Formats: sequence, structure tokens, C-alpha cells
Amino acid sequence: MNETLKRAISGAIYILLLLASILFSTESFYILFGVFLIIAVYEFCNLIQIHKVFPIVLASLSYSIISLISSYKNQTVSFINKNLNLTLDFSVNNNTINNILLAITLVVSVKCIIFLFYDNIKKISTSSKYLYLIGYIILPFVFITKISFGVKNYNPKIIIGLFILIWTNDTFAYIVGKSIGKHKLLERISPKKTIEGFIGGIVFAVFAGYLISKLYIKASPKFSEKSIVIWCIIALIVGIIGTIGDLIESKFKRIAGVKDSGKIMPGHGGILDRLDSVIFVAPFVFLFYQILNYVS
Repeated sequence: MNETLKRAISGAIYILLLLASILFSTESFYILFGVFLIIAVYEFCNLIQIHKVFPIVLASLSYSIISLISSYKNQTVSFINKNLNLTLDFSVNNNTINNILLAITLVVSVKCIIFLFYDNIKKISTSSKYLYLIGYIILPFVFITKISFGVKNYNPKIIIGLFILIWTNDTFAYIVGKSIGKHKLLERISPKKTIEGFIGGIVFAVFAGYLISKLYIKASPKFSEKSIVIWCIIALIVGIIGTIGDLIESKFKRIAGVKDSGKIMPGHGGILDRLDSVIFVAPFVFLFYQILNYVS
């Protein structure tokens, strides 16, 4: 089997599995991304050369406790109030937890960006390795599950829309870069990325955001214009932050001296290679959600 066909088949299986799990139920969505998280942690541990058992246990417990319990907060509070006649300010506590986790993740994200642009970093300290593990890998997976709930209930269109934006940005960044790209974006980290491709990816992602809002999300006439603006801003976040996330993972691989984070997807590499953009974007999209909620 030639490399192109192998890449096409594994890519198709990945997309079908992703869409099926997101659309089937909340539980299947959680299970798939829980599996993705464990694989991503395994691959990241290989990249930064730390033992895998503790990180995998930490990731599993963190994902289960933070994501699953917080996502079912409404049912839990309703059950407690109905059966025990207790009044809990659960939503306030949950927002506080979200804000603390978001602050930790954003601080680590800034550290990742500094790590990306500092050429003299050839070795990562042990403390930094575990900090990256928590704030760059584990918590972003939690935020992927959180943003799929939008304002209140699980909405598969949100997470599918986000992936469409990421795929659009990646695809057209490659096409535009290969066609007219002349100026390298960050050659020492990713020699094939160009400034022209970067801009082209953002432009087409914004256009995709417009189409998602108009044709897929289909907001009510009252909120149609707001929906367009929101999805175009999310597309901008994806285009800029997603590319940075891709470059950061490339930096980790360059230091490790490997081409791919893993071999689970023939022709594509590892799960971390496929999700490097979305895990770095997710906390920033969640932050945008929080700002929108505060303003509204």
C-alpha cells in the first residue's frame, strides 16, 4: 500500500470515528477524548522522556473528575435539592474552579510560547516537563469538553464547527503556502510553513466560520449577526493560536529528535500530531466564551 493511500484511509477512519462519537452521545464524546488524552499523554511522555505511569493515572483522574462531574452539575444539584432539601451555590463554585484551571492553562500557554521562540532551550527541566504535561496536555482536553457545552447543554455542532475551522485552516495554509509561499514563517522549527500560507489559512478559516454560522449553526434571525461575528472571531483565534500550537509541538519533536509524536495513525503520526492545534486553541476559545458571557 503506497503512502498516499495509507494516509487517506487512516485520515478517513480518524474523521469518521471523531464525528460518530461527537454526534452519537455525550458519553461517546467523553470516552473518545478520554482515550485520545491517554494516548496523547503517552506520546508526550515519550517526547519529553519521563515515566508514563504517573502521568497517565493523573490524566485519567483529572479528566474524569473535572470534566465528567462538572458537566453533569445540573443533574447533580437537582438530585441533591430534591432528595436532601439542600441549597448549594454549585454554579458559583464551578465557575471559580473553571477560572482557576483556565488561569493555570493560560500561564502554561504563555510559557509554551516563550519556549517556542527561545532558541537556546535545548533541554527541559523536570519541573517544566510536568508543568507542560498539566497545562499543555491534560487541562486543554478538559476545556475541549467544556466548550462543547456552549452556554448550557451539550451541542455537538460547536465542537464539530471548531474542528472544521482547524481542518480548513490547516488545509488552506498548506495549499496557499505550497502555491505562492515564499517567506518562511519560523523556518528553524517548521521549514515548510510560510507567512503566505499562514495568512491564507486564516482568511479561509474566517470564511468557513461565516459559512458555519449561516449554514450549519443556523442561529435565529435575532442572533444571526452576532453568531456570524462570534464564529469569525473563533476562526481568527483558530488561525493564529492553532498555528502557534502546531509550532510548539514541532519544537518538542525537534528537541526530541523525532518526526512524529507517535505511529498510531499511519501516514499522519500520532494523536498529538492530529490534535496539537485544537488542544492549544481550546483554552483560548473557552476564555472567549467567558468574555462573551461576562459582556452579555
